[in-house]
Order: sequence, then structure tokens, then C-alpha cells
Amino acid sequence: MSTDPSALVQAAVERKFEVIGEALNQLGKMDPALAKKIPDLPQVVAFRNQLIHGYATIKAATVWHITQSALPDLLAAVQALLQESSD
Repeated sequence: MSTDPSALVQAAVERKFEVIGEALNQLGKMDPALAKKIPDLPQVVAFRNQLIHGYATIKAATVWHITQSALPDLLAAVQALLQESSD
């Protein structure tokens, strides 16, 4: 493993996407109705699978783009669902 700070940050971000994707994958199995409220859930799980199984080399630019474009909406949706469940 590289000690290059940018490589370490990319690896950490990819790992977080792996965890998010697996959690949403499990949610889909445990509570399909709730999972349907998560936007782009199948795409998140598919991205996780690409990261985990190395179907293709994931470029840093791709990870950055997803972080900037998709993650804010995913975060907002999950926060809204958490708020609903606590009401």
C-alpha cells in the first residue's frame, strides 16, 4: 500500500463507499419497502461491488465525482428517513 497521502485518502473514501453499499444491500434484503425510499440504491450497491470485486479499475476522478454528485443526495435521503423514524 502506498504512503502517498492522496492514495490513502482515496483508499479510505473507497472503503466508506464499500461500507455504505453493503449496508444498503443488507437493507434491501431486510426491509425492501424502506430500501425503495433510498434514491439510486441499486447503483450504490453496484458501485460497492465494483470497488470490492475489482471488476474494473476505479479511477480517482470517478470516486471524486460520485462523492460530489451523488453522496449529498444519498446523505439527505438517509437523514430524512432517520428523522421520520424518530418522530
